[in-house]
Amino acid sequence: MRTLAKRGLQLVVVVVLSTMFAFSLLRLFPGDAADAALPFGTSQQRAQFREDNGLDKPFFEQYGDWFWNMLHGDFGRDYQNHIEVADKLEHALLVSLLLMVYAQLLSLAVAIPLGVFTAYRAGTKADQATNAGAFALLALPSFVLALVLAYFVGAQWRPTVPWLGQIPAGGYRPGWLEGLFGQPTGNLGRHFGTMLLPTVSLAAGQVAVYMRLLRSDMIATLQESYITMARAKGLSDRRILWWHALRPSSLTLLTVAGLSFGTLIGGAVAVEVIFGIPGVGTLIYQAIGARQLVELQSYVAIIAVGYVVINFLTDVLYAVLDPRIRRARAA
Repeated sequence: MRTLAKRGLQLVVVVVLSTMFAFSLLRLFPGDAADAALPFGTSQQRAQFREDNGLDKPFFEQYGDWFWNMLHGDFGRDYQNHIEVADKLEHALLVSLLLMVYAQLLSLAVAIPLGVFTAYRAGTKADQATNAGAFALLALPSFVLALVLAYFVGAQWRPTVPWLGQIPAGGYRPGWLEGLFGQPTGNLGRHFGTMLLPTVSLAAGQVAVYMRLLRSDMIATLQESYITMARAKGLSDRRILWWHALRPSSLTLLTVAGLSFGTLIGGAVAVEVIFGIPGVGTLIYQAIGARQLVELQSYVAIIAVGYVVINFLTDVLYAVLDPRIRRARAA
């Protein structure tokens, strides 16, 4: 409990510092928000705009007002279209979370069996070929793969997959989860069909990272004395790999998988724009083009808070999976 309280305090400090950094960094952009909102306005109108939006206040006062409002669910207003940022986030955040969760599930579903297989067959031609493919995926940025898939698969080939229908390069369809939040839903098969190419684009690089990490840890674990004892007892290779070696070998994988959510949202900005997915990445792209500082700082803050919270939960799960960590902290 003491450790959790300490981690919780660290979480609060990191959230404050990261949001303050984002708040200050966005103000280094060239140009003025008033000029972007009122390109043909008079100097008096722009001055009134800055006053109405609190842009004429000192930095820390602006940050304090914004942070306090954000804690109460007020993320500001789109001062060009007069739309609440919270209303935009209500749908976009859910879409981005779905995309990242799909990418994580797909990458883990592919990487774990490959990691176990290559560790078991370490040094063989199959292992070498798989590692060569992993290095190739690591060298391929997600937005480049997204462009290739969008053009050749979504636009040229346009394959039809059973249950999912034709795989398009755009035209996002809502899924079942939107209905839980009072939003319109679409056909579930079409939803997964429109999310397939973006998910593959984001997951490909993660597959390579996860597979390599798990392979390295599994090779080390298979040299442990308790694995030798399990083999001496006559346990099958399958049981040893999946029941005795995988769990202690997955700690690094768990940590990196938690940390990679921050990486995924960075890749998701380009992927969402390429495939026309109405997520937070698309909102960030649009806000940058329109110089919507209030929106941008809210989006960046949400990403920072989500990143820190996921790291906190990863740390807790890390201790759950490895009892040695709990004993070390208790000591």
